[in-house]
Amino acid sequence: MRATASITASLAALAIAGCGNPSSNSTGTGTSSGGASATSTTASVGRCRTVRLPRPKPAPHLRAPTLRLNPKRSYLVTVVTNCGTFSFTLDVKQSPKTSASFYSLVQRGFYDGLIFHRVAAGFVIQGGDPTQTGAGGPGYTVVEAPPKNTQYVEGDVAMAKTETQPAGASGSQFFIVTAANATASAGLTPVYAQLGKVVSGMKVVQTIGKLPTNPPDDGDPTKPVVMRSVTVTASLPHVN
Repeated sequence: MRATASITASLAALAIAGCGNPSSNSTGTGTSSGGASATSTTASVGRCRTVRLPRPKPAPHLRAPTLRLNPKRSYLVTVVTNCGTFSFTLDVKQSPKTSASFYSLVQRGFYDGLIFHRVAAGFVIQGGDPTQTGAGGPGYTVVEAPPKNTQYVEGDVAMAKTETQPAGASGSQFFIVTAANATASAGLTPVYAQLGKVVSGMKVVQTIGKLPTNPPDDGDPTKPVVMRSVTVTASLPHVN
């Protein structure tokens, strides 16, 4: 699905999980059971261990957080999956509200046991929907439009939204760019709230991005990719 319109609709679908009503049909399956329900077996898919699909959860009705993160600190999100572990930093200075919302959800354990419900080959991987429908989220929306010159390149983490929502709208669904330059190759426009940047484990992200899907090339992974745990640590910058 390389046409600009198709990709835009797909990204809208991945954003719907955290934002509200989808503007197009979703092909994703975000899950939010408990991480413990994803039981490992001896089989594997590429570098991914085969696990059971956690049960979906109903979308909660949380209130938008009011906390503010310290822009002088660095915040590292670590995502442990059955395909390996990767980490990304939160872009607190550029996206304080979006970062604070994501941080709050992580602290609640919201993402533990969720799955990456969409893999678009050579484009993005998407997760964060507790309902596995592609339309679930936390029950609130945060709006923080990115700069108009924003580009989304490999390793960038951003929040999804529907086509009808304003620029920078987000809930809980997020995507990670696996394309070398999604803005140039896929026609992404700067309307998705920036969240952060992968700083370790990009090979794990690319492994997930190469898994077979149904339908092919852009859909649900044929084997579950479960976020066993998602944690965040804060630290002060080193001073020489």
